[in-house]
Amino acid sequence: MDFSLRELECFTAVAEELSFTRAAQRLHLAQPPLSRHIRALEQRLGTVLFDRSGRRVALTAAGAVFYEETRSVMPQLIRAGETTRRFASGQTERLRLGFVSAVLSPELVEVLRLFREKHPQVQLLVQDLPPAEQLAALRHGTLDGGFIGLPPEERTPGIELLPWRQEALAAFVPFGHPLAKRQRMDLRALAGEALVAVSSEAAPAFAAYLRRVCGSAGFRPRIVLESPRAQAVAVMVAAGAGIALLPASLRRVVDGAAAVVPIRDAPKISHVFAHAAGAVSPAMRRFMKLLSK
Repeated sequence: MDFSLRELECFTAVAEELSFTRAAQRLHLAQPPLSRHIRALEQRLGTVLFDRSGRRVALTAAGAVFYEETRSVMPQLIRAGETTRRFASGQTERLRLGFVSAVLSPELVEVLRLFREKHPQVQLLVQDLPPAEQLAALRHGTLDGGFIGLPPEERTPGIELLPWRQEALAAFVPFGHPLAKRQRMDLRALAGEALVAVSSEAAPAFAAYLRRVCGSAGFRPRIVLESPRAQAVAVMVAAGAGIALLPASLRRVVDGAAAVVPIRDAPKISHVFAHAAGAVSPAMRRFMKLLSK
């Protein structure tokens, strides 16, 4: 590496503050040494990183490229140091878990809280990822487990599934739509209605579930807009983009901004927890035991 971490730290501070004065204050460093570090970095790279004309400081084109390529380095080093300190203080195990926004519920939060309470030595790292990305991360070993929502339509090699919980399907309806006044509705009431939905690329199992239940009700869903995130779909409903069929627990996203109407006789949505097949760590065994209760 042709530059030091101190030089990178100074560059990042100036790039984010767009002020040598504020960057020096942020780093608890006098301004002259800060400027020397920036000049040394520019000399090493052979290019000017900041436009210092007048009182204004701005990234040059080269500086913007360098910032884009390096901006994650310092946060990653900070996380590495924090993880090491936690390990040294007794957090000797780690679980990397994913979840899809459709399953973010008080039940999930309670599971994580209870596990953390019972096993404080385990560091929990939680990421919000669509089901398809979680399954890919499990296969590549960058996640230990994930709340993926519905089970995949086809068996995924190397992945095992643990049933977790079930919940009802509901219609999320913009206020002002005639269906928003219903206390409950049959699914076939949505035949021909403009629907917004989670994309099949992000959540193929949920997309297949919707096609199946709508087909059983005698119609094909007319999807006009898609998003990879269930929470975004709920917000699109509140904005008047269309009606959505979503897990009922997502009512928290649109509370007071859209109607949530239960669907009569719709099959329950079954959520599963996925993890890599084969050897399971002691921390994962304890986590799955808690889920099974």
